[in-house]
Amino acid sequence: MPESAPPIVVGFDASDGAHAALRWAMDEGARSGRPVSLVFAFDWPVNTGVAGLAPAFWPDYGAQEEADEVVVATVAEARQAHPGVPLTGTVVPGAATAVLVERSRQSHLVVLGGRGAGGFAGQLIGSTSISVSTHAHCPVVVVRGREPAANAPIVAGVDGSDYALMALEFAFAAAAGRGTGLRVVRAAERSGTRGDEDRAATAELVARWRDKYPQVATSVHIDSRPPAEALVDASGGAQLVVVGSRGRGGFRGMLLGSVSQQLLYHADCPVAVVRELPAR
Repeated sequence: MPESAPPIVVGFDASDGAHAALRWAMDEGARSGRPVSLVFAFDWPVNTGVAGLAPAFWPDYGAQEEADEVVVATVAEARQAHPGVPLTGTVVPGAATAVLVERSRQSHLVVLGGRGAGGFAGQLIGSTSISVSTHAHCPVVVVRGREPAANAPIVAGVDGSDYALMALEFAFAAAAGRGTGLRVVRAAERSGTRGDEDRAATAELVARWRDKYPQVATSVHIDSRPPAEALVDASGGAQLVVVGSRGRGGFRGMLLGSVSQQLLYHADCPVAVVRELPAR
């Protein structure tokens, strides 16, 4: 794949979570052949001047130099571990969320750690990751939880909405790229005939993609528990959980602030939130 292909963008701030996100992104780049772009969003610090003297504030150039040094060292280390993956690193002025949402317009994925520091100072999972997941123009992967087994399945949460259909397409492609299986989970708090209808409808959705990805072993699971509980539980045996950012039916009324947010807080593996399909 050419280096001009839409990249995998990593929001980086030198925290442990950001390093985990970079490792995940480099592994994904090795699988897909896509370039990786490390972006250190740098909200420029300023020093306060002496009262009555101009300028009142001036940029802390030392802080930018430190950020530049961190990026150079991090890129060199990552290239050594993944020599076949094209990787660039840049320090970009601006708030993390705004920078990453803008970068997502031309990106295949945006990858974030579960917690941030430095350029993302004080921004835990509830702010940067949720804001980017809500507004990004491509799928967002938040790397959290344990280190999953390479042969663990992909889990997709579906409910029949357009967003869930995009999540299912993304999940099939992810499973195919990793040579692993796909568990499709539908939270449907119904039983009897209506529960059978949910199972049939979900099987029909899955069948649309089986022809394109015949190598992906797929299973369908109808879970009577609330959606977030069902998917958090399923994450325990998965290497990635994929959800759409909005839903209806089994996820009725569950916007990013509920089902997806619960996964971003509590899942035991990385979480992909899909509200738009990736740039090709």
